Amino acid sequence: MVTFLSGGTGTPKLLDGAAAAFSPEETTVVANTGDDVELGGLFVSPDIDTLLFQGGGILDRETWWGIEGDTHRTNSALEDIASAAGLPEGPQYLPEERQTEGRRLADWRRFSGIAEFMTIGDRDRAVHITRTSLLDEGHTLSEATQRLASAFGLTIDLLPMSDDPVASLVHTEQGLMHFQEYWVAHRGEPTVNTVEFRGSSKAEPAPGVLEALSDTVVIGPSNPVTSIGPMLSLPGVADALAQTTVVAVSPFLGDDAFSGPAGDLMKAVNADPSTEGLATAYPFADAFVIDENDDADFDRPTARTDIEIDSREDAARVIRAIDAVIDHLR
Repeated sequence: MVTFLSGGTGTPKLLDGAAAAFSPEETTVVANTGDDVELGGLFVSPDIDTLLFQGGGILDRETWWGIEGDTHRTNSALEDIASAAGLPEGPQYLPEERQTEGRRLADWRRFSGIAEFMTIGDRDRAVHITRTSLLDEGHTLSEATQRLASAFGLTIDLLPMSDDPVASLVHTEQGLMHFQEYWVAHRGEPTVNTVEFRGSSKAEPAPGVLEALSDTVVIGPSNPVTSIGPMLSLPGVADALAQTTVVAVSPFLGDDAFSGPAGDLMKAVNADPSTEGLATAYPFADAFVIDENDDADFDRPTARTDIEIDSREDAARVIRAIDAVIDHLR
């Protein structure tokens, strides 16, 4: 049995090759929900959706989010209406008193749907409508995710990290922003001062998460701060990881992140923005898988291979390296 911690695009890319060593029936994936937002009344869970669309064979693999070939008529119409009505564009938080009304939501993740700042496809939107309706009927996020995973034909077990609201917030020189506002609307350009996981101290791991963490855990090449960090901030998760075998795959080649704002965010939390910074980000890790051209040095077992993933074959190569280091640890 093996459990992957997944967020962003790094770990989903790795999961393309998981079957090279791990059977789907014995694989659990715990997904980050710190990036979740409510946009125009719809509950959007980007990291869960990437895994749903990947498992269902419909993921847009150019962007690694959304559905391949999706149309965007509703999104375009929203922009047209906003323009014609003289309404503002860009991220617009609902008023402070509306941030936690109704459905339980963490502060600073509830946005207006006027001129949506996130491009959501029409088929993608159907998933959000279904999820939101299930939540409004009283189902938990875990239950809604299970229903959707069954609908998309997933053969792995997919768990949200928590059924409780957690918001990944980025404190920048331009003010406080949800991670989606920082990364999607502002393209990661504002200087980051620190990162906060609002709501995590009161949240609980979703049913099955701590049990899954008793198996061997693989942390994929996701952003250590905003893709994996929200999970680590939940009560009991870091302790559980300290008690099991953990292998972490680097999202860096030396000082360069393969994608996204991992470097800037690592600096903001006082971790070295490099492969060697993973020792600070993941102090519980028993081993690391890093690139063959990376000169990082750890005091723990380290497997080296070409870790750049551009295809299923690349993913399978990295998975085999992970499996080999797990065998070594045993």
